[in-house]
Amino acid sequence: MSPDPTTDFITLARIVKTQGRHGELAAEVHSDVPDRFAAGMKLFALDKAGSRRDLEVEDLWPHKGLLVLKFAGVDSMSDAEALIGSELQVPSAERAELESGWTYVSDLIGCAVWDLSTGTSREVGRIEAVQFGAGEAPLLVVVDKAGKKHDIPFAEAYLERVDIARREVRMKLPGHVGCERPGDSRRAAAAASTAAQEEALRFSLCLRASVVRNKVVGSAHEGRHRHDLSGLLSRTA
Repeated sequence: MSPDPTTDFITLARIVKTQGRHGELAAEVHSDVPDRFAAGMKLFALDKAGSRRDLEVEDLWPHKGLLVLKFAGVDSMSDAEALIGSELQVPSAERAELESGWTYVSDLIGCAVWDLSTGTSREVGRIEAVQFGAGEAPLLVVVDKAGKKHDIPFAEAYLERVDIARREVRMKLPGHVGCERPGDSRRAAAAASTAAQEEALRFSLCLRASVVRNKVVGSAHEGRHRHDLSGLLSRTA
């Protein structure tokens, strides 16, 4: 069955090699959601040419940091070799449900960041990316109307509310964060050298989809991305 061409997908894993002589494949998993994979689940394999084929998981087991998967109808090494490098995806509508207080990175992209620290709401800009690796909290890369970028820690100390439905992140920011007020020369944090992955950041842009905790410390990965961009930050399950 071919997927609807308008469907967005998120990547849960990538096949890296064959594993055995009967069609088994080893994949690196891009999801920290417990029990995300199960026998009988349906997946789409996106190959390097951009074509998708549907697969059904017949069996699976962990092996040396990878997940070994046996798909129905993939019964030989030659069958399996054709899938090496493919991304294993599900439609974005099947993204895993998150517990309260968690947010997919992909859902943050494009949201407006509002600063409430002065008692009135001031729009700092819109989130262009989320970077991980510099300090305990991820950095929101926010672009203001003038095109200037601000690195704002997505940290509990600053966060008031995330409203994905309204595409807003409301924060109370100290003077040196997000607005370079007179007398403030410090940067909030150094930019991270690598982007994080989400089931839902974009693979074509090397953005990975991730899930982050509101008032964050750290991140979890549901899969790398949507793939048209096609799946994370945003393009995260």
